[in-house]
This record gives sequence, C-alpha cells and structure tokens, in this order.
Amino acid sequence: MNEKTFEHAGPPQSARKRAALALAERMAPRRRSFIERNKSYFNDHYRYMRFLVTEGTSILDLGCGIGDLLAELRPARGVGIDSSPAMIAVARAAHPQFEFHVGDIEDAANLAKLGGPFEVIVLSDTIGGLEDIGTTLAALHPLCTAETRLIVSYYSRLWEPVLRLAEGIGAKPRQGPQNWLSTSDIEGLLALADFEVIKREWRQLTPKRLLGLGRLLNQWLGPLPGIRRFCLRNYVVARPVPTASSARPSVSVVIPCRNERGNIEAAITRMPRICDDMEILYVEGNSSDGTYQEIERVIDDHPEWTIRALKQDGRGKGDAVRKAFAAARGEVLMILDADLTMPPETLPKFYQALVSGKGEMINGTRLVYPLDPNAMRFLNLIANRTFSLMFSWLLNQRVTDTLCGTKVLSNAHYRRLAANRDYFGDFDPFGDFDLLFGATKLNLKVVEIPIRYTERSYGETQISRFSDGFLLFRMVLFAWRKLKAF
Repeated sequence: MNEKTFEHAGPPQSARKRAALALAERMAPRRRSFIERNKSYFNDHYRYMRFLVTEGTSILDLGCGIGDLLAELRPARGVGIDSSPAMIAVARAAHPQFEFHVGDIEDAANLAKLGGPFEVIVLSDTIGGLEDIGTTLAALHPLCTAETRLIVSYYSRLWEPVLRLAEGIGAKPRQGPQNWLSTSDIEGLLALADFEVIKREWRQLTPKRLLGLGRLLNQWLGPLPGIRRFCLRNYVVARPVPTASSARPSVSVVIPCRNERGNIEAAITRMPRICDDMEILYVEGNSSDGTYQEIERVIDDHPEWTIRALKQDGRGKGDAVRKAFAAARGEVLMILDADLTMPPETLPKFYQALVSGKGEMINGTRLVYPLDPNAMRFLNLIANRTFSLMFSWLLNQRVTDTLCGTKVLSNAHYRRLAANRDYFGDFDPFGDFDLLFGATKLNLKVVEIPIRYTERSYGETQISRFSDGFLLFRMVLFAWRKLKAF
C-alpha cells in the first residue's frame, strides 16, 4: 500500500507533544500485549464502533496507533495517520491492506495529503492529546462531504482520578497531560468548527470482565438513563454543518390506503405542488369499500397529476410503504396517511426542511399543537407521550411522536437504509420504526415538524389502542436490545 511519512510543516511541537510522542514510541512494541490483557475493554469499544460505522465505507482514523480499530471496522478503504513512527511500523506489518502514514494530525498540510473525502472520520482517544482542538477539527472539512460522519470517542472526565490511579500502579500506560472533556465540551468545540452533533452516547460502566459480570453490567445496566453518565467512555457523532442549496429535487408522495374511498380524491385536490417533478403513489391494501376503483377514477379525472396505483401484496402499512418506496422514482420520498388527519398542505414544510439540510429524516409530530377534541383518544395520547420519552432515549435524538404517519427522507438514504435492513430484520408492521431505527443506525439527523392533527372525516381508524399498544411495548424491547443492550 501507499506509505508516507509527512514532514511537520507547522510551528515547533510543544514539550507536551514531544513527551507524548516519546511515550508512544516506547509503548509501541507492547501495545498489542496491552490490548490482549484488556480484551473486555477493547472488545466493548470495538463493538460499539462497529454499530456506529457501516462496514465497507471509507474511513480515516486520526491517531490510529497500531491500526487495530481500523481493522475492526472493516472499511473498503482504510487510512490511518499517527505521529509515532513505531506505532505506524506495527500497523503496517499487521494490516498491510490499509494505508498508514506518519504525521502530526494538527498539521493541516498533512491532512490535505491523505486523499479524501472520507465517509467516516474517527478520533478515538485522540482529542485528549491535541494542542488546538478547534483548529484541528476545522481543518477536517476538506476531507468531508455532506454525508461524512465524524465520530469522537474519549474517556469520561468523571473517570480522570481512576485512570490516573491506574497509570500510577502500572495498570494503564502513561499518557501525559490530557484534555479532560465532557460530551458537552466536545459538542461545543465541534459547533465552533462548523460540525453539528447528531447524537451522544455513554458506554462501559466497567472496563473489566469481572468473571463475566462486567459484560452484563455494561449491557443491561450501563445504558440506563442517569446511570449511563457514569460510564467510562463517551461517543459523539457529528456531521458538517449543511450549506444552503437552491436545488429542487423531484418528489414521490406515497399514500398507503385501506378502506379510505372517501379520502382518495381529497388527497389530490388538497395536494400542494411541491416541485416541478412530482408523482403520487397510492398503495391500496385490499379494501372492501371500493378504494382501488376510486383510485382508478381519480387517476382518470386528474390528468394534471402523475398518479400511480399499486396493489399491496402483504399486510400492514409497513409492507405498503416498502413496496411503494421500492417503486418510487422521486429523489425525495414522502409518506402521507390517507386519513388526511395530517393536512397535505403541510408537506412543503417537510420538503424544505429536508432539501435545506436541516435534517435527513423529517418526522411529523402531533403532540406539540393542541389536538382537535376527537382527533386522539386520551389513553392514546398518554401512551404516545410515554413512548416518545422512551424512544428519544433509545434513539439518542429527540423524537416526540414515533407513530405520526408523515415521514420524509431522500431516496438515496432510503436505499442505504434498505441495504442495511438485515441488522433489524423485517420486524415492523407499522413502517414508522423501520425508518426511525434505520435512520439511527445510519447516524442520520432526525428533525421533527409540528403538525395540526385533525379528526378524520371518513372511515375508521386502523389503529387498535390495546393490540397496537402492546406492539409498541414490543418495539421498545426490540429497540433496547438492538440499539442499547448489545
């Protein structure tokens, strides 16, 4: 592979950095044996990093050490850079399939030579040794696209006394003076460098195996609200702050419908022209009230719209959405429930939020504005508010209304989500969680838009408060296992 040693072109290195380099040089021959002695700690770290990073992407590891983390992430293209020649020599010997370079990552000239852009940039235990964190973060932008995800992993500052003690008794290699940062500190530094934080997480209540008890504590107790703030490691995922665009991408509006004959034409007559290239896809789910025949009539009566009718093969809204999204040709995908309790007139707000870069998954929320008296039953409202708290914690992003039917994302992001669906499987009859969980796994920015939720004017709700409430509870347990306790 291409191997380079970059000359340091910036100001002279400080005594602190020279001391840190000397420590790394001495540690390099013993680094792998240290990792082997602390398998529980490193395996847990690698496991969560694999959750955050999709296999087969292009990854840049800043401060890569001997390259083991890069190898664990299994990139299609992996590049590592570290200031220690001894560490890089070990990395090159162990992982010849990747590119490893010797150089100071605080020298922007070195970063410019790495051949970006990259889909993922990792700073694992690196930020603590930087002299000028803000300038270093800002220098990463030429290596990024709008889709790049920056992952900063570091020790919790609450553990500083414990880690210093571990260094003192020889249980942990000495690192010299560090920048001890909270996740809020890191978030603030990223904001100053024009990166937007998507989510934060805390992992590893204990770094030791403890005869198998450590894994159980980390898996089941460590992720709990409140307790997780005492974990050893924290993770911050960010993206470059989006820039404004004048593009008007094409749109496919998907309308799943079953026994909604009275709402089919209203969906068209109330539909705003969001952009020049726009199609409507009705997905009919074996209705008994003539819904499909009404769709055919509406297609004939409204030639000014590009409308397609799809017949659902399976059951449930989730199946209908997946069928329509697979057939959609628009660059932006939208879901509009056929009961029209979410006014179609609100769809341009969702479109603008997506194309402006404010979010990458736009979710409607019915729980901000006052509800129509008969729009949602009281028990449903209480259940929705309770589950919103649970899912905001599970997803590490604020989501106040998981079951609002209107969700918008790009076709490109949906294709990535579908390609990685194996992690969750075909588990969701609603369709909402398939999209929200998938967006979380891909580190997409979720943004909510409040809507005026109204009472339906035709037909009956497809939701059963008790059986579907039980399904919601099952979704909480499923998300806990897939997003937290792994």
